[in-house]
Formats: sequence, C-alpha cells, structure tokens
Amino acid sequence: MKDISLQGESRIIDDQRAVIRDNLAHMNEEMSHYTGLILVSGVDSPGITQSLFDTLAPFAITVLDIEQVVIRDRLILTVLIALNPAHAEAIEEDLQACAQKLSIDIATSFQEQGQSTIAAKSGLVHVVALGNPLSPAAIAAIASAIASQDGNIERIQRTASYPITAIEFVVSGANQLSIRQCLAEVTTTHSVDIAVSPGGLMRWAKKLVVMDVDSTLIQQEVIELLAAKAGVESEVTAITESAMRGEIDFAESLISRVALLKGLPKSVIEDVQREIVLTPGARTLVQTLHTLGHSVALVSGGFTEVIKPIVEDLKIQHYRANSLEIVDGKLTGKVAGPIIDRAAKATALREFAAIEGVTLEQTIAIGDGANDLDMISIAGLGIAFNAKPAVKAAADSSVSAPYLDSVLYLLGITREEVEEAGATRK
Repeated sequence: MKDISLQGESRIIDDQRAVIRDNLAHMNEEMSHYTGLILVSGVDSPGITQSLFDTLAPFAITVLDIEQVVIRDRLILTVLIALNPAHAEAIEEDLQACAQKLSIDIATSFQEQGQSTIAAKSGLVHVVALGNPLSPAAIAAIASAIASQDGNIERIQRTASYPITAIEFVVSGANQLSIRQCLAEVTTTHSVDIAVSPGGLMRWAKKLVVMDVDSTLIQQEVIELLAAKAGVESEVTAITESAMRGEIDFAESLISRVALLKGLPKSVIEDVQREIVLTPGARTLVQTLHTLGHSVALVSGGFTEVIKPIVEDLKIQHYRANSLEIVDGKLTGKVAGPIIDRAAKATALREFAAIEGVTLEQTIAIGDGANDLDMISIAGLGIAFNAKPAVKAAADSSVSAPYLDSVLYLLGITREEVEEAGATRK
C-alpha cells in the first residue's frame, strides 16, 4: 500500500510540475509578444545605468536590446524589453520615480509585437564620411542618397573628431556598389570624402595597404628635388605635371626627366634624402596599421636610392621603385632596370598580396597621380589622396585633407583605437 501511495503522490507532483511549466510557457509566450521601449536622456553621471536596471530587476523582464551614447556629457540610453503586459503600468510608475530621483527624463512605449526576436542583419554596408568641417547639408545629402537606394541607416557614430571629423553610417538593405555610385556626386557637391565598404567579419581581416611615395607618403617629388640640384627644376616639373595628368606616358616622361640629371654627383642623393619630409599623419598611418596586424608596401615611380632610408625607418617590408644608373660616382641620366610605371605598380600590388596571403578584395591602394590608376582600379579599395581630378574620378574614395592618417578612418578604425595603438608602441 505504501508503494502505491508514493506512486500516486509522484503522479500528483508531476502533474503540478506540468501545470507550472504550461503556465511559464504561456507567460513567456505572452511576454514574447509584448515589448517595452525605454528611452533615457539627461545629463550623464555615474550610476544611471545601474539605477535603471535595479528598478527593472524585480519584474519578470527579458532584455532584448540596449544602446547608449554620450555626447558632450549628455546621455541617451535606449532599452528594449519583453514583459508581462500586466506589469506594464507598475514598471512605468517605478521608472518615473527613478527618473525623478536621478533628475533625468525616461520615456516609455509598451505595445504588442508580433516578433520579439532581434534578427541579426546581414549584408550591412559601412559608409564613412570625412569632413573638415562637416556640414549639415552634407549629412542630409548622404542620408538622401542612401534612402534613394532603399537603404536604411541602422546606426550612426562619430569615429574621429581630430584632425578631421569622421562619421560612420551602418546601412542595411542597399547594394554596396549602388550606394558608392550614388554617393559619388555628394563628395564633389559638398566637399566631403566618403568611403563605402562591406560589413561582416572580412572588414576586420588582415589588409595590405600599398602606397605611392612622392606627394603621398612624402610631401615632395623626389625627381624635382634632384632636378633642383642640376638646375633643371622647371623643365622637370613641367614634364612631371604633364605625366601626372595622364597627358604623356609615364615611362617616356621618366626617361626624359632622368636624362636631364646626367652628370650629377652621387652625393646629391644624400642631400635630397635630408630634404624629404613625410606627409602629416604618414608615420601614424604606417605604425597603426602595423600595430593592428596589417601590412604596408610602397610602390614608387621615384628611386630606390632615395626612399630606402624611409623604408627602413618605417619598417616597411615590401617596396618597389626605379633605380638610377650610377657610373664612376655620377648619374648617367639613365634608369637601371625595368621602369616602375602604372602597370608595374599594379603587378607589385598583386605580388605583395600573394606574399602576404591577402586577397585583392582586402587590399587598399593609395595614390595621387595617373601612374597610380592601375593599382587603384584593382585594389579592393582605391583611395585618391589629394589627387588629380582623373584619379579622384577613378578611385573608390578620396581624401582631400592633408593628413594621411585620415585613411585609417575610412577603414573603420576610430581615433580612440589610433591613440590606443600609439600608446601600445610607447
């Protein structure tokens, strides 16, 4: 009899557990269809987030989403919760008491919702805008262009405020190529630099950044510095400008310019090396990329003999440039070996990418002249740096500010991360 009694009690307990489970399932289902949006705003101070969630803790609530931002000591915090609709009034009353206690504003919105799951969105596109200054009209134009392509702005955040302002838009529902083409007009109309790149894990994959040297990594044109030593600067400058505009073939222009250097003593190379000045932000760009695990390469229509100290100073592993023929301690006026023209620059990018195990989609090419067009066109992201109009038109993005480290913001790297990388190196 005792065993039968125990079996009966066990069945009763199991039945009670089943009822409890059913009730919990019903409550959870009810909660899953009823959500509350909480918006907190006010002057930021320690303890606001803690007080908010301490207020919510006694209730049967599931937190679905949170986002917070602080701008000039002003807090905006949004929380999406799933809740039992029977508790909505009590939650709202307690939140208002919390707001009064903390001297902040709390707004709430409770409603039925068919689907409470926060779906992970794929195919996101990142649009980064650089401005110095960045005007409201430019932001409006960017938003309009995105909307015209059926894109929805999911998130906007500032990624840098110095030395330029960088704003990143995360966009869903739009094609990357369509967005990029649509934003091209905005860049010229509103004097803002814009880069468009895909989201996802590949955004943070290892990259190879390949740069031109003259008027990109450094502020000068090396051959013009050499020409000044030979007293033929004006002649060489005229040929250089014509070549940069794409009016004459680069190889032909290089041969003509180098011929004007015939007879210069080898010692002028060291003199020119001392005159070279890095572009503002160049060292920060290279060192930050290295610290973050990316690779940097140089491809130059200039000369190995002049740029080698820069390569060593910046610890750049891959570089390719022309070589000056030197006989008996003097320049012969000829180039030794193959000429590094626009086709050779593109070839170098491919070869360096293969060495580093990086796909072309994960390469970035930076240049300013027609000689850089081929490598800019094949790179995953081609950037025209203070470039000629033809180069800007061909590039995916451009940088008009005189700071080379602005490129980091186009890659999604924030100013805070740049400074952290700098602190790590010290």
